[in-house]
Amino acid sequence: MKMTGAQAVIECLKREQVQVVFGYPGGAVLTLYDELYKAKFPHILTGHEQGAVHAADGYARATGKPGVCFATSGPGVCNMVTGIATANMDSIPLVVISGQVATPLIGRDSFQEADISGITTPITKHNYLVKNVKELPRVLKEAFYIATTGRPGPVLVDIAKDVFDTPFEFEYPEEVHLRGYQGCHVGREADVDRAVEAIEKAKRPVILTGGGVVLSNMSDRLKHIVQQMHVPVVTTLMGKGCVPDTYDAHLGMVGMHGSYAANMAVTKCDLLVAIGARFDDRVTGDVENFAPNAQIVHFDIDKVEINKIVHADISVNGDLRWSLPLLDEKLAAHETHLADRYEAWRIFVLDMKAAHPFATRDLADAVSPQKLFEEVQKWTDDDTIVVTDVGQHQMWAAQFFDLNKPRRFVTSGGLGTMGYGLPAAMGAKLGCPKSKVVLFTGDGSIMMNCQEFATLHKYGVDVKTIVLHNNVLGMVNQWQRMFYNGHCAESVINDNPDLTAVSASMGVPGTAVHKPEDLAKAVETLFQTEGPALLDVFIPADENVYPMVPGGKRLDQMVLGGEGK
Repeated sequence: MKMTGAQAVIECLKREQVQVVFGYPGGAVLTLYDELYKAKFPHILTGHEQGAVHAADGYARATGKPGVCFATSGPGVCNMVTGIATANMDSIPLVVISGQVATPLIGRDSFQEADISGITTPITKHNYLVKNVKELPRVLKEAFYIATTGRPGPVLVDIAKDVFDTPFEFEYPEEVHLRGYQGCHVGREADVDRAVEAIEKAKRPVILTGGGVVLSNMSDRLKHIVQQMHVPVVTTLMGKGCVPDTYDAHLGMVGMHGSYAANMAVTKCDLLVAIGARFDDRVTGDVENFAPNAQIVHFDIDKVEINKIVHADISVNGDLRWSLPLLDEKLAAHETHLADRYEAWRIFVLDMKAAHPFATRDLADAVSPQKLFEEVQKWTDDDTIVVTDVGQHQMWAAQFFDLNKPRRFVTSGGLGTMGYGLPAAMGAKLGCPKSKVVLFTGDGSIMMNCQEFATLHKYGVDVKTIVLHNNVLGMVNQWQRMFYNGHCAESVINDNPDLTAVSASMGVPGTAVHKPEDLAKAVETLFQTEGPALLDVFIPADENVYPMVPGGKRLDQMVLGGEGK
């Protein structure tokens, strides 16, 4: 079949069953956009290239399918670098297709030329520069395969402008053959046997769930394991939702802003089974004293993550789609009644959970974050997707908003990207149109990609945006008040524009709330408004996120602060 390179890109997307592309046109991709126009292929024009890549990321997290985005050469695709790094840190499958200057102009500092392959090498799972149109079908087939198999991640395909224009005989490969790359990694059964043996001997076990459980779609299998063991569970930020927050022995998030019960359980346990987690520094605190009394079992697909930060006494290196069903079968076949063995330990940790719940201050004349999340929860269901930006509101969302399904908490974990939330929420809603999508953001984060309110309005994307407005860069300001002698250098932002006016100018109606007695009605109005809407909720500037483990401290040295007040 004869076609041009641009036509081939569109045909490849169809073959890969891509439903929508997010992007922004420019000179190097005009031929591609011309074919997009002719094919009437679904495309969302965002207000900024960073919005496009974050939207593709949110789409991928919510659906489990690869997100796809387009950008032109030079400044266009360079604007996507932060989003590519965000996806890479959290192992999110993206295929980023960018235009490059024509082949004869590459390497000559041509107009809008940037070596995006070189720039993104450290922050992609793989990338390509296509200068021969005949390679295009193979490269795109490989890109989708690499992005979605094994440990997922972003793949960049940079295509020279003349390749889009060149005709060739198109043939899409049916299979991928990559030397040295395994899409599905099966480990050693003997390692799973060692893990089972350790579980059977333990008296105080804890399961630590990470984002790998969500990415591998193994949440149901893990829930079955947890139910038959009736074992206490703690979660990383990225693992939220893979075991229901309403499970009685779910102790909450562990780490810097984790619960008292979760941090103390990890400190006192004799076995820590980490599943699909990479032991980020925000989880471990003082790594030398992390889980000091525990034998550590680490399940992970990526061998690089094992023993990288925390030494694993037993490691199970392999795809969770292989290891968790095997673990489940072996535990079920064993005669030991594990739930009975762990009863005393379970009672101990549940007493801690009851004695030290997450809580913010009770405020008579201001809206407390806890009350806000409780009020919003009344208007949501188990299919609601919660999206956050980064900062205090992100931690409060993780602490206070109960979720019972995976892929229902969309947030930038590893990179901590402010400005991520609004476009990611748009991508999540487009990927899951039947689900409610609620964005929690801050008055700092929302300004970074607020142009995407116009995109929500243009395409009628029903995202409910809730700003926790405290006139400061909340987490930065909290650290400055606690650790920098109260020097709030450049973290006070009480001169922001009226956010309801900003959103309204782009077609998204907004309401502001200052008093606690007005909160319930305002939340009701938000959810009863047809289409996208904003609620700007003012909270005190000095409200801190607690508990908090200061940098370099052990998990049991957490500051409880305002807990329980």
